Amino acid sequence: MNPIYQLGHSIFKFFGSTFFSFRVVHPERMIEEGPAILAMNHQSYLDPPMAGITCERELYTLARDTLFKGPLAKILPLINVVPIDPKGGDSSALKLSVRILKQGYATLIFPEGTRSPDGNLQPAQPGVGFIIAKTLAPVVPMRIFGSCEALPKNGKEFHATPITIALGEPLHFTKADLEGGREVYQSLADRVMAAIAAIEYEE
Repeated sequence: MNPIYQLGHSIFKFFGSTFFSFRVVHPERMIEEGPAILAMNHQSYLDPPMAGITCERELYTLARDTLFKGPLAKILPLINVVPIDPKGGDSSALKLSVRILKQGYATLIFPEGTRSPDGNLQPAQPGVGFIIAKTLAPVVPMRIFGSCEALPKNGKEFHATPITIALGEPLHFTKADLEGGREVYQSLADRVMAAIAAIEYEE
């Protein structure tokens, strides 16, 4: 890890354990080398940093370019947050994710596309399927529990409630999985979302 990312990683580990009793279930399922898609449900602004501390490798995360203002404009790139133009449509963000994976890195993807208003799982958007089809990168399905209660979508204050991320078995894909034209993007995304939904909370 670069020193700034390592510092942020350590800070969020302390933050997570101190305020949210953060824990990871089945950390041995994480892919720590080579291209990998970490696919997780999305409940809160807390999700990206909490996902980042589930592994020991660096992750890349996409974020709206409107966040890159003031001090954050210098800090965010140092912790692998990549700006995207929301007015540019989904295609620019998807192509950027493909390039990151083809360079051998790992990236965090939220198949639902946006935060859930109530913590319940939402249908997958085809974007993650597009990324899989273009890279055949393995996917680590992950499910976060508790972040909606800690900081809900429209909330403005943190609540010290436990947060857990549970990892499912990695999904691997071959060219045979890509048959079916453009419709395959949605079917691949649905497979990923089904794997996330199958992950149950464990004490």
